[in-house]
Parts: sequence; C-alpha cells; structure tokens
Amino acid sequence: MQRADFPMLGYGVGLRRQHYSHVLETRPKVDWFEVIAENFMVAGGRALEVLEGVRANYPIALHGVSLSIGSTDPLNRDYLRQLRALARRFEPAWISDHLCWTGVAGRNLHDLLPLPYTEEAIGHVAARIRNVQDALERPMLIENVSSYMAFADSTMTEWEFISAIANEADCGILLDINNIYVSAFNHRFDANEYIDAVPAERVVQYHLAGHSDHGTYLLDTHDHPIRDEVWALYQRAARRFGAVSAIVEWDDNIPEFAELAQIADRARDIFNADTTERTAKPALPADHRS
Repeated sequence: MQRADFPMLGYGVGLRRQHYSHVLETRPKVDWFEVIAENFMVAGGRALEVLEGVRANYPIALHGVSLSIGSTDPLNRDYLRQLRALARRFEPAWISDHLCWTGVAGRNLHDLLPLPYTEEAIGHVAARIRNVQDALERPMLIENVSSYMAFADSTMTEWEFISAIANEADCGILLDINNIYVSAFNHRFDANEYIDAVPAERVVQYHLAGHSDHGTYLLDTHDHPIRDEVWALYQRAARRFGAVSAIVEWDDNIPEFAELAQIADRARDIFNADTTERTAKPALPADHRS
C-alpha cells in the first residue's frame, strides 16, 4: 500500500445530522465528507436516503468507531459483513477506524481505549487488520487516538507503534493532528517528533478538531475551535507529507455548516500558502550550493 493508491479528496467536513438538510438542499462548496459508518449500517430509512443524496454529489469516506481492532475478543464478523455491504453500495474512497480497543467479553465500553506499545500488541493488531482488510476486500486506515494513561509495559513510543503496525499490516494511517497534540501535552512528549517520524507513504488522511483544556490535562472533545498550536502542528505535517486529504471534526456544540466549511478552507489555504512559499524561493547560485 502506498498513498498514491488513494485519491487526494481535498478538504472537507464530517457529515453530521444537524447539516443533512442543508447539504442536500444547497450542495455547499466543500470537497468531500467523512461519514460515521455505524450511523448508516441500517436496513433502510432516512439515513440511507441522506447518504444516497450526499454520495450523488460528493466523494465520501467511511469512518468507524466500533471495530475494536485492539481487543482480544474475536472480530465481529456480522459487523464486518454490514460494513462491507455499506462500502459496496456507496463506494467510499476508503474505510478507517481507530487504533484502540472499545470493549472486551462482548461488552462495548463506548470509548476509544489505548493499547500497550509492545511487540506483542503489534503482532496481534496487525494480524487483525489484515483479516479485516481481507473481509472488506479493500485496504483500511488506522487512526491514532488521544490518551490519558500509559501502560507500564510499553517498550516504544506511540509513533513507533503505529508506524510498525501500518507497515506490518500494510494499511494506511489517518493522522489525527489534534489527538497528537492532546496526547503530547498529557504525556509530555514532543508532538513535532511524532510528525517527523511517521512514514510519509502511509499517511492518507488528517483529522482536525478542537479540545477542552482542563489545566493539568487536555480532553479530546471535538466541541471547541481548533487551537493555534494544533494549526501549527498541521502546518508542519502538511510541509512534511505534502497533499493529504483533511477533514474537520466537530461533534458537540456544532456550529453552522458555513463555519465548518470556512475551517476546511483554512486548512487548504495553509497548505497552499506553505507550498507557494517553498516553491517561490529562488535557487542559490551554483557556487553557493553545498
């Protein structure tokens, strides 16, 4: 798998129920939509009608929250069959989910829980991702989650962990810029080092979002504007990875669609301005080059 295997969709927003009618009726100028897969894994009704209307006018990607790829429970084959059927019907550019576990012994905790960063976990998760990709008959992306605790058994950094899994499973990476910043603050590591270490050929998509500041820790809530520090980290990522599809996530206290579209445009403008600046720099004369 290489990033070139996936289209560059541009700059979009997460599709949320509050904006269904606006999107269908006005066809706003936004490049693409990310869709929460579980909201549309139904037999029929309004949700599928909405997705049919959106898909008729925009590219989409499916983003899951229930795969629980890091769990020790067997993979949920019924879930995978439903997800594959949804993908066959709507032909998303890709499918993504989180590098985490969400439950055990058949119980869903409805949270994205971190994993220990160990060789054993790499082998376990990579094998499960390969099985998922076989079941879906397409490659998938894994997303880094924000975390608030660390395992004493971890033997490597988070960026080494996600990079090793992506390489072993031969899957892509959905790089959540806000999650990197949140976890870097909470665990006191260098967010720039994370960006600089992830394999560029694996990064297919970004998430951009806001978080809540609780003083001694940050909480990934998707209900605040994107912080300047997150924008700066995004700029560093854009400089290193080049043109990568980006999505604005906002899940609570959701503003009007026009505001989200403006944020997506800001992501585009940052990338374009940085690209223009780098290409506009004059080359040094031959006798001044090292």
